[in-house]
Amino acid sequence: MLNSLRTIVQEVNAARDLQSVLDLIVARIKSAMNTQVCSVYLRDGKGAYVLMATEGLHASAVGKVTLKPEEGLVGRVATREEPLNLEHAETHPSYQYFPETGEERFSSFLGVPVIHHREVLGVLVVQQVEQRRFDEGDEAFLVTLSAQLAGVIAHAEATGVVAVGKGTADAKFMGTAGCAGVAMGEAVVISPPADLRSVPYQVVSDIDEEIAFFYRCLAAVREDIGRMGEELRTRLSREEQALFDAYLAMLDDASLGGEVIERIENGVCAPFAWAEVILEHEQTFASMNDPYLRDRAADVRDLGRRVLAYLQESAQSCRVYPDNAILVGEELTASMLGEVPPDKLVGMISVEGSRNSHVAILARAMDIPTVMGVIDLPYTQLDSRTLIVDGYNGLVVSDPSTQLKRQYKAIIKEEQALAKGLESLRDQPCETTCGHRLNLWVNTGLMADVMRSLDRGAEGVGLYRTEVPFLLRDRFPGEEEQTRIYRQQLEAFAPRPVTMRTLDVGGDKALPYFPIEEANPFLGWRGLRVTLDHPEIFLVQVRAMLKASEDLDNLRIMLPMVTNMAELEAANGLIMRAFNEVMEEGHRLVYPPVGVMIEVPAAVYQAREFAARADFLSVGSNDLTQYLLAVDRNNARVADLYQSLHPAVLRALMQVVEAAASEDCDVSICGEMAGDPGAAVLLMAMGYDILSMSATNLPKVKSVLRALSREQADTLLQDVLALTSASEVEALINERLTSLGVKRLYRPNA
Repeated sequence: MLNSLRTIVQEVNAARDLQSVLDLIVARIKSAMNTQVCSVYLRDGKGAYVLMATEGLHASAVGKVTLKPEEGLVGRVATREEPLNLEHAETHPSYQYFPETGEERFSSFLGVPVIHHREVLGVLVVQQVEQRRFDEGDEAFLVTLSAQLAGVIAHAEATGVVAVGKGTADAKFMGTAGCAGVAMGEAVVISPPADLRSVPYQVVSDIDEEIAFFYRCLAAVREDIGRMGEELRTRLSREEQALFDAYLAMLDDASLGGEVIERIENGVCAPFAWAEVILEHEQTFASMNDPYLRDRAADVRDLGRRVLAYLQESAQSCRVYPDNAILVGEELTASMLGEVPPDKLVGMISVEGSRNSHVAILARAMDIPTVMGVIDLPYTQLDSRTLIVDGYNGLVVSDPSTQLKRQYKAIIKEEQALAKGLESLRDQPCETTCGHRLNLWVNTGLMADVMRSLDRGAEGVGLYRTEVPFLLRDRFPGEEEQTRIYRQQLEAFAPRPVTMRTLDVGGDKALPYFPIEEANPFLGWRGLRVTLDHPEIFLVQVRAMLKASEDLDNLRIMLPMVTNMAELEAANGLIMRAFNEVMEEGHRLVYPPVGVMIEVPAAVYQAREFAARADFLSVGSNDLTQYLLAVDRNNARVADLYQSLHPAVLRALMQVVEAAASEDCDVSICGEMAGDPGAAVLLMAMGYDILSMSATNLPKVKSVLRALSREQADTLLQDVLALTSASEVEALINERLTSLGVKRLYRPNA
């Protein structure tokens, strides 16, 4: 069964379309389980279940037999969302006879639901004439395959939605927010070099020119292969030399080249046509029983990549970018970003990666709405299609309807108007109607953040991510190099304070030259744990910070991922050592305030002890929410469970403030929650001294806080703390602010 499962999964992953998957899976399951029938029923747009593929029932019934929910055994499986295993199917109360299928001959029945993200997509069924109760192994096998099939069906449905000529508007795909904001434009799909499985589908208008282009690329590859064969002739055996002749033969018009020409003549671009043909032949060889022939799959793949490299290089050199380009790729990189003219780039979407990927960091620095980790996005089908990027919700919409376009255009227009209207607030203090003053600081990582932060009235830096310069290099920056980088930040904001977090890598922030391989990285070696284990890295960084602060005296040092007092004491000892060393070298310094980040539940419960030993506390609400709720904030599959307004999170934030107040210690918050105007009202009421956020959100937060009194905020907080769910909290905030005549200017569910 394991071998059968492995083979079926490989074949399913290589299949071209959904119907191929369904036909393949019913045939393979019927054979592997030695049954007389295997069928797949899929839910249609009206909620009914349609027979879509079968081996054993009448083929003429495919597409015609439809069952409503709760109708027949299939409907029962779908409704109850659990397997149904029957020895005498015809005696079951839910049994229903469909003469079109010929299934009256079959007594044994095993059906399992096909579920994706809590949603039943269909039912997978096996049947047999003999009366038999399928055993646990059979059931487990079918359940495992239904889980595999669920992902394929979900992805295929999504692909069908955006396939050329078949579009149904408003196809939505969830990822995680990389950079807040909304953009609408035309997709520009960037695929990795010579990756056969990532070539975007494109149509061509000039078929003759495309064929000529394909022939030119083939000729170039033939020339390369011929030259390589000649250069290696004296070093290879006759059998090995034959490989080059085989390559040349495959490029012949009567072989692979001919198949590609047929597809181009149907209007498909040469790179996509070539990749499709190569993948089909690779799969044919890979599924052969003969080991020698099976190994030829690698030769086909190698040849495919060589030709594709020429096709892509030539196509890329003459690419014309639209004025409203939305860059889309499997994993976007900084170099891909650099290929698009800056004045034409309005949004970005990456199938892989997190909000801490290099490209997400650059997107925030450039203020480009971005969505990361859109795992089910059929991105190769999206080129030149209209997309909406909702960087608030981590949402991508393909082929939006006229109504949705109108809605998002209004949002974009409103944001532009708000940004203009809020410019007048730049030099105004963040002060409530009753005179309560709150400090609004910014989070930075690149020099590009600095000017935008100052333009929007930042009063300081609550989080300077020192890992960003490390992430954007291929080696550890030296002490002098770090000193120059930190000096630029400190000088730009002086005399305003700048809070520099010591190196915070691990989790989803990996340095390519300092790899950390762990099964569970978020609970592993990250943050202060890494730098305390490598004091040479920590000391160099702190020395650079201290030197950079000379004569400016606006440095604050913040320690990430602190979980116990011993870590704080060890870090303080190293900071003092670095300070003494730099002073002995002749630098004149003021010892900087040292603070602790509250990011894990343990730190919440020891906040009072940390407040007694530290100069300030700063809550990292992103990680704290993640750890309190046991939800990976970069995982789109559980994105709906990551709720910063969850009652447990709010109570933890209250506890931190109370602990800090008991020790007369300053307390700030520097996670994304601080940049949500509605949440900012609650944080002010709790007693946070400083809110630190992205520069983009600062004017919005200031506008809301200046529009109400501290008493109104306190009342809202008390009412919110009595609620039991994040959705209730969200609704009450919106309702209360609306009743006070305050617009939240933030759309968590636009």
